[in-house]
Amino acid sequence: MSVAFTKEESAETASETLLPDRPISPHPNLVTETGLQALQAQLQAAREAYEAAQAIEDVNEKRRQSAVPLRDARYLTERLRTAQVIADPSSTDIVAFGSTVTFSRTDGRVQTYRIVGEDEADPKEGSISFVAPVAKSLMGKAVGDVVGSGAQEIEILSIGLPAQQSPMVE
Repeated sequence: MSVAFTKEESAETASETLLPDRPISPHPNLVTETGLQALQAQLQAAREAYEAAQAIEDVNEKRRQSAVPLRDARYLTERLRTAQVIADPSSTDIVAFGSTVTFSRTDGRVQTYRIVGEDEADPKEGSISFVAPVAKSLMGKAVGDVVGSGAQEIEILSIGLPAQQSPMVE
């Protein structure tokens, strides 16, 4: 049907609302239990936003408001379908998926990150993806190990369990 016979402002307006899918990582979709719950909550929020947009009467505005939640729901549905929940590590002997690692850099900075799945990684909140270069270099290593080379060396200072498993010390 031609745009001339629809309520759309233009073909351009219609194409604005057809967002491309979010890219799906080629890596295995490893997640922590917390990460799985976050994906489920995000999917629920996307569905609610989509339902709210469907209540809008103006067809162009409905399309605009529906585009992002619809795209996000497709992405999150796929991520949940492929999620592989990895149990929290039970040992602090070596760095593993789910470990919290404190390390020092050559420049003197000391940083602590939990190694998690791609969708739950947030460096500002203290978590990095298991596919991040730093995480890859730390996996399987122990306290005292130095990884990297030259100006990019980091030394593992400590390996901890996720917060919910750490013993309460005060």
